[in-house]
Amino acid sequence: MSLNASRLEAIAAATTFSDRNRQVQPSEPGSLERAFGADVFSERVMRARLPKEVFKTLMGTIKQGKRLNHELADVVAAAMKDWAIENGATHYTHWFQPLTGLTAEKHDSFITPDGTGGVIAQFSGGALTQGEPDASSFPSGGVRSTFEARGYTAWDCTSPVFLNRQGENVTLCIPTAFVSWTGEALDYKTPLLRSMEAISKQALRILKIFGTDKGVGRLLTTVGVEQEYFLVDRTLYFARPDLITCDRTLFGARPPKGQQLEDHYFGSIPHRVLSFMAEVERELHRVGVPVKTRHNEVAPGQYEIAPVFETAHIACDHQMLVMEVLKRVAPRYGLQCLLHEKPFAGVNGSGKHNNWSMATDTGVNLLDPQSETHTNMEFLIFVAAVMRAVDLHGDLLRAAIASASNDHRLGANEAPPAIMSIFMGDMLTDLLTQLETGDAKRTIKGGRLDLGASTLPMLPRDSGDRNRTSPFAFTGNKFEFRAVGSSQTSAWPNTILNTMVAESLDYVANELEKALGKNPSPAKLQSEVRVLLKKLIKQHKRVIFNGDGYSKAWHEEAAKRGLPHLRDSVDALPVLKSKRALDLMSKYSVLSRVEMSSRAIIALEKYVKQVSIEAETMTAMARQLFIPAATQHQTQMAEAVASTMAADVDCEEQRQELTEFVGKVSRLKAATRNLETALEHHDEDPMAHAQHIKKHVKPAMADLRSIVDELENVVSDELWPIPTYRDLLFIK
Repeated sequence: MSLNASRLEAIAAATTFSDRNRQVQPSEPGSLERAFGADVFSERVMRARLPKEVFKTLMGTIKQGKRLNHELADVVAAAMKDWAIENGATHYTHWFQPLTGLTAEKHDSFITPDGTGGVIAQFSGGALTQGEPDASSFPSGGVRSTFEARGYTAWDCTSPVFLNRQGENVTLCIPTAFVSWTGEALDYKTPLLRSMEAISKQALRILKIFGTDKGVGRLLTTVGVEQEYFLVDRTLYFARPDLITCDRTLFGARPPKGQQLEDHYFGSIPHRVLSFMAEVERELHRVGVPVKTRHNEVAPGQYEIAPVFETAHIACDHQMLVMEVLKRVAPRYGLQCLLHEKPFAGVNGSGKHNNWSMATDTGVNLLDPQSETHTNMEFLIFVAAVMRAVDLHGDLLRAAIASASNDHRLGANEAPPAIMSIFMGDMLTDLLTQLETGDAKRTIKGGRLDLGASTLPMLPRDSGDRNRTSPFAFTGNKFEFRAVGSSQTSAWPNTILNTMVAESLDYVANELEKALGKNPSPAKLQSEVRVLLKKLIKQHKRVIFNGDGYSKAWHEEAAKRGLPHLRDSVDALPVLKSKRALDLMSKYSVLSRVEMSSRAIIALEKYVKQVSIEAETMTAMARQLFIPAATQHQTQMAEAVASTMAADVDCEEQRQELTEFVGKVSRLKAATRNLETALEHHDEDPMAHAQHIKKHVKPAMADLRSIVDELENVVSDELWPIPTYRDLLFIK
């Protein structure tokens, strides 16, 4: 049997899988509406099952942010248990988001012995509001010693409880926060909720100044996260040790056809993929995730799913569910979902486009410019505050999306550069220029597009184009943070974004309150707002850039402007421990200095572990797969030369090819040894270890990959031991 028999079998299996596709049955009329939220303990369900006063009190916490009344927990728990059991649930779990970047859960049964040899179903208010998972094995960055095990989960009643269905198993999932015995946040949910309170408090001060706070209880940040992902045939996936272990290909020569024709983008969705997408959507709709959009992305085998906007913490919870469901459903269709930022070299990687805005609890979007934007001073103040925040804290925003996997993507042609700038567009840029030099007297209008055929409609045209190269772009009534990584929790960058904008709104409110005094006239308000806007624009306009963010010219211009360019995680992550970052997060009670410092340590440790695992996987594949394959190919070449020479036939060209190939095999062995040597270094200090990896390990990994990819194009296809990009990138 040849070296790659398993590879050929995998390719054959993947090619024939499409004949065994699961068939999606047509939906019955009205089934979409009935199915949505069917597995959610929603407001509608609570209204029907809870006593009126209990429901009203709980809604006060959920919608108005009032302190949770623990006395009602027993009543809510009983109703929740009955609903869950009626829907097939046997267990419940506190569903939380530790600093692994994944979700975590410990299942407990509803049944309790009744003392007579039988059981009864019980679920108390105490079990609902608080759990105690073992905290010793979750990342804490030094907040807790490993021998200190106690941690607490706390019910987040503002995020809907849902049912997790896997086969015949149904589990009641209760979204919770996760903290240590001493109260430090050990998760991403807790600081996100704190940051939302911080920005709400400061935004309400601005609304009060403008007199638009009537009836407003709080401000909400809203988020819509577009998720990109790759699909590969599962049989081929299991023939690639690097995909199994690292979720990305560590080797792979670029195929003749990749994405250069751009024929995959928005193209017809393959049947098997469409069936997979439909089942993903059905599962997500049942747990209340409002996914709306699906399409082919740019790279072959790449796709996207996107929801409508939700309140930030619910959107972030739902984003975790999106990733889990994508992973869970794919094997049913013989597919594997890859969420890594760069599964394949040479084609586009994947990210999350984090669409962020601010809205009142009465439904007013504060980033909606409205028709005559130059008269909308409140909107301009909020935009200027965001601009100031990105200028002052762009390095922290960059650190929030730093990871070993996102390093492969940022700055490449499918992702924004590692320089944080804002795209404002033609209309807003013109307004800011007017305000800086005088008074805003006009708003650029988009007009209408005449498509030149009477049968086609006249299209309303936006006042400006979009910019896909900007990391932080205003896109009409929101800002799109395009640099978030596809495998990353969206809660962390939104926590940073909320907090830095809260600080900016705090500054703006202080300046206006000081200038206006009590009971200012409308004229004085307008005058002082213009003065402050002029000041903010002059001080922070350097962060505005509407051009090509990929260009070398912009990198040079950004350096002249003094904008930080943190090229990779090793450069960016230390920002998390900077005095400015620690002061910011602690001032608004989002993260204490200890909590914030711990996150820097955890991020660095994860970086070191992730790259080390990849490097060790590379050396193992080189030793066990590529060196044997190359050696066997070398043997076949040598035998061919020897037999040709024995026949007294000139074969100088073949001899030269053999000599060159032997040199390549020697390079392969040397590159493997060099990487193994680089991996022998260890540092107790994670920053020092990360710097060693950047300086020594990653270059050695690149060298090893280079020679293996070179050999892939030379070694006989019968001998090559793993599926190639040609096999992986195109769904059969």
